[in-house]
Amino acid sequence: MVKKKTCIFISGNGSNLNNLIKNSRDYVFPISVSLVISDNPSAGGIKFARKNSIPFILINTKTRSYENKILQNLRKYKISIICLAGFMKILSKKFLSNFRYKVLNIHPSLLPKFKGLNTYYRIIKNKEKKTGCTVHLVNEKLDGGKIIVQKSFFISENDDEKKLKFKTQRLEYAAYPEAIIKLLRYTNS
Repeated sequence: MVKKKTCIFISGNGSNLNNLIKNSRDYVFPISVSLVISDNPSAGGIKFARKNSIPFILINTKTRSYENKILQNLRKYKISIICLAGFMKILSKKFLSNFRYKVLNIHPSLLPKFKGLNTYYRIIKNKEKKTGCTVHLVNEKLDGGKIIVQKSFFISENDDEKKLKFKTQRLEYAAYPEAIIKLLRYTNS
C-alpha cells in the first residue's frame, strides 16, 4: 500500500496530530504524516513531530507571503493531503485551489452550529442538549466546507467547558482517521 504523504497544520497542543501519527503507523492506514507546519513557535504539538522524527516548519503568518512559503514546503515534501488540527489561521481561496478536496479540518461542534472560536463556551451558554465534532473539507468560508464525518454525544447537566473539551477530543480521535479513510475512498486518490 502506498500511503499518501500528509502535512498536519497545528497551532496548539497537537493531540490530534499525535493521534494521526499513531494511526499512520498502522499498515492499512492510508496516510503517512510527512510534515508538520505550525504558526506558533511554542505549540506543544511540535514535541510530537520531534519525538517521531517528522520534519516541522514554523511559519510567520504576519508576513504577506507566508502561504507561498507553505506551498514551497508542501511541494518539497510531495504532500498530497493537508489536515488542519487546531490551526488557527484561515487559508486563502488561492492557497486551497492547490489542494482541491484534499484539505480537511476538525471542529469541536456539530457544524453548521457554532462555527469559529469559543465553541465550548457558546455550546453551554446556548443550553445545547447534544454536541460533538465535525471533520469537513476546507473551503474559503469559515468552517463551511462539506461535512465528511460527525460524531456526537449528549451533554450532562454537570458538564462544563473543560469536560466538554475532554469528551469532544475523545470523539475527535475516532472521527479524524475515519474521515481520512472515507475521503480517500471516495476521491479514489
